[in-house]
Amino acid sequence: MGIQSLENALSQRRALKVISGLNNFDVEKVTAVVRAAQAGGATFVDIAADPLLIEQVRRLIQIPVCVSAVDPDLLAQAVQLGADLVEIGNFDSFYAQGRRFEAPEVLALTRATRARLPHTLLSVTVPHILALNEQAQLAQELVTAGADLIQTEGGTSAQPRQSGILGLMEKAVPTLAAAYVISRAVEVPVLCASGLSSVTVPLAIASGASGVGVGSAVNQLNDEVAMVAAVRSLAEALPQAAYVVS
Repeated sequence: MGIQSLENALSQRRALKVISGLNNFDVEKVTAVVRAAQAGGATFVDIAADPLLIEQVRRLIQIPVCVSAVDPDLLAQAVQLGADLVEIGNFDSFYAQGRRFEAPEVLALTRATRARLPHTLLSVTVPHILALNEQAQLAQELVTAGADLIQTEGGTSAQPRQSGILGLMEKAVPTLAAAYVISRAVEVPVLCASGLSSVTVPLAIASGASGVGVGSAVNQLNDEVAMVAAVRSLAEALPQAAYVVS
């Protein structure tokens, strides 16, 4: 397994990324998440830019490892330690701290990271705090700057008023809207992430995404067996979604 398997999954619109968390440095919890991700059929995992985590995860699993950060130097170090690809973002964890990422900063981070890593697969998150037309414009500029993959977000901005399935659909609306708009603005794959569940994964693919990224639906579970079941449920939703829209 490697980057080729990820590229194949993206081309078939069935890529599944399991996210352990940008600020999750708990080795025991992260290793449980990545083991469950591989066992459940995820395409790749996304972990924090920490040397100990990278080395541990790299030894544990065979599926591609993505490392997320907002520091080009940390991302360059991650590749030296064995990361298969890097991600500028998962910005969600910063919003609660009052930290905003505007378009010029994300673009500058992308250019700096590409300069340090000219041959590494680079994913960049488009901040959901931007209006949808601004997200589409930034996505185009990011691709020009060297982004190979664009990721959406928005789960933290949603405030579901309903419980159950209706609530899950409400929570996914911001990232689904971003996936719809951005996938029509760029020709690189779009990964729809943040606020998704097995209920809304098919909607992400129908909105134009080539895959999905899921975090809390897996990493907030306390039992590894339950994590495996959650990942498997997400993975099983993807081929069905890809078939429906093909």
